Amino acid sequence: MRFFSCLCCGKRSDGKKKVKKTEPSWREFTPKELQAATNSFNYDNKLGEGRFGSVYWGQLPDGSQIAVKRLKAQSSCREEINFAVEVNLLGGIRHKNLLSARGYCAEGQERLIVYEYMPNLSLVSHLHSSESLLDWTRRMNIAVTSAQAIAYLHHHATPRVVHGDVRASNVLLDSEFEARITDFGYGKLMPEEDGATKTKNIGYLSPECVESGRESSSGDVYSFGVLLLELVTGKRPVERLNQTMKRGITEWVLPLVYEKKYGEIVDQRLNGKYVDKELKRVVLIGLMCAQSEPEKRPTMSEVVEMLMNESKEKMAYLEGIPLFNKKNGSEILS
Repeated sequence: MRFFSCLCCGKRSDGKKKVKKTEPSWREFTPKELQAATNSFNYDNKLGEGRFGSVYWGQLPDGSQIAVKRLKAQSSCREEINFAVEVNLLGGIRHKNLLSARGYCAEGQERLIVYEYMPNLSLVSHLHSSESLLDWTRRMNIAVTSAQAIAYLHHHATPRVVHGDVRASNVLLDSEFEARITDFGYGKLMPEEDGATKTKNIGYLSPECVESGRESSSGDVYSFGVLLLELVTGKRPVERLNQTMKRGITEWVLPLVYEKKYGEIVDQRLNGKYVDKELKRVVLIGLMCAQSEPEKRPTMSEVVEMLMNESKEKMAYLEGIPLFNKKNGSEILS
C-alpha cells in the first residue's frame, strides 16, 4: 500500500506504513475491490454527500452490502499521518449502536472507509418524508439507543471521542430500525477548511460552537437535545417563517411547554398514538440538553439515565428545573 510515500519537511518517507489491524472483521480493501463493488462509484450507487465526502452503495463478491465513504483528498503528510491514526481508532471502537467501520482503502489519492450498509437509511428519510412514518415505539427506541451510543463515545471509548456532528442524517437505521450513529471521529480524521464547521446545519450547533468553531462533548449534548425534539415533533431544527425570519425548534417548543400543550408539540402524523408521559419526559430532556449555557447541560450518561427512568420522582425533578419556569426559561435558552 502506497500510504506514506510523500515528501515531508524535505525528506522522503520510503517505508510503507500500514494501518494496524484491530480485529478480524477489520481489513484493508484494494481500490479494485471497491471500484467493482460500487460499479466504479457510479452516480446511481450514490447514497448521499456529507461534510467529509460522498457515500456509495456497494456489494462484495460474497453478497454482503456495504456503504463506502469516499473522503475528500488529503493534501499533506501530516494529514496522511492523522488519517492513519484516526482510522486505527475507528477500527477499534465497537458498540452495538455505532456504525463500525469494516475497513479502509488508502492508495494514491483515494481515502475510503467501508461500512456495513444500513437498509433503512437515515432518520432524516423517515422524519421528513411523506412516504415513511416511524411509530412512537420506534422513536423512543431510537432516542435511547442513540443516547447510549453517544454516551459510549464520551465516557467509555478509548480514547474518549467527541462526535462533533450529531444530527438526524447521522443516525442510520438497520433492518430492525435500531439506531446506528455514524460519522463519529471524523472531526479529527478530516482537516477542517476555514469556516467548514459553520457550514453544517446551524440548527444543531451549540452557541459556543457557532462562535468558536470548537467541538466539545457539551456541544454534542446540545445537538442531541435538538435531535430529540426533532424526533418527537417531526419538525426540522430550523423553520423558515418567511423570507427573512427563521425560528429554532426550541423557540417553538418552550412556549408550548409553559402552557403544557404537549399534544401540540408531538408529530401530528402520529394521530394521537403516543405515550403521554414518555412525550413529556423526552421533550423536557431535549430542552435541558439544548440550554445555551454549557455548564447547565447534563452529560450524555445522565441523559441516558433520564430517558430510561420512568419514575414519578424523576419527572418531578425535571418539571422543577428553572428552565421550565416561564419567568426564567426564555433567558436560559436564548
